[in-house]
Amino acid sequence: MKGRIFLVVLLVIVAAVAGRWMTRTRSTHLSNQEETRQSVRLETGARVEVRGINGSVEINTADTDTADVRILRTASSPEDLEYGKVTVDASSSSLVVRGENNGARGFWHWLWGGGGQVKQDVTLTLPRRVELLAKGVNGPVRIGEVEGSVAVEGVNGRVEVAQSFGHSEIKGVNGNVRIGVAQLGAQGMEIKGVNGNIEVRFKENIDADIEVKGNNGGLSLNVPNVTMQERENFSNMRARLGRGGAPIDIKGVNGQ
Repeated sequence: MKGRIFLVVLLVIVAAVAGRWMTRTRSTHLSNQEETRQSVRLETGARVEVRGINGSVEINTADTDTADVRILRTASSPEDLEYGKVTVDASSSSLVVRGENNGARGFWHWLWGGGGQVKQDVTLTLPRRVELLAKGVNGPVRIGEVEGSVAVEGVNGRVEVAQSFGHSEIKGVNGNVRIGVAQLGAQGMEIKGVNGNIEVRFKENIDADIEVKGNNGGLSLNVPNVTMQERENFSNMRARLGRGGAPIDIKGVNGQ
């Protein structure tokens, strides 16, 4: 009896998967994209978060007090666009763009004929003076000049930050990281858990203390104001820029 039950379940699953591919093939000629746009006025220092996006995130900045949001969702069929939605919660002090997690509902949709995951591409144009967080992104993240804190966590793709003027935090990135630094706040910069190469570009000479731990790769300091450098071993190093000051912590990097 157990064997028969297993066989029935297996046949149902096989039939569902076969139907899934048939459905995908029949639906290719239909519209499979949805674009939404929204604008909101933000006050200086507003909090902006982008979370749970399955696709690319591009954040541009400008001399403006308005945030423009563009979301492009792409799926295998129009029916699949009922899943993988992106919500926007906005007020004058905060903007949150969040990808929907369909959980078990999305799995059963896929099993019974729905397409794969919905790709979500998010493009923002923001005021420069914001506090920014991008977290849980399955795709590249590109950020312009931000005159506030920048935090990027849990990204499967390359990360680029044109220029930051405050505290910067990069954690859990599977890809190369490139960040420009105009100024360091009192909290400095923290880079942890990166599987890729890291390039930090300073706009001008700064005063900072650098600590590197658990680095699996080469490390070079191409700045003119290195006043102290101590290498404990291949993976660990300390250095001082100028008179020292704000901390720059780089830990657990598999790259250079």
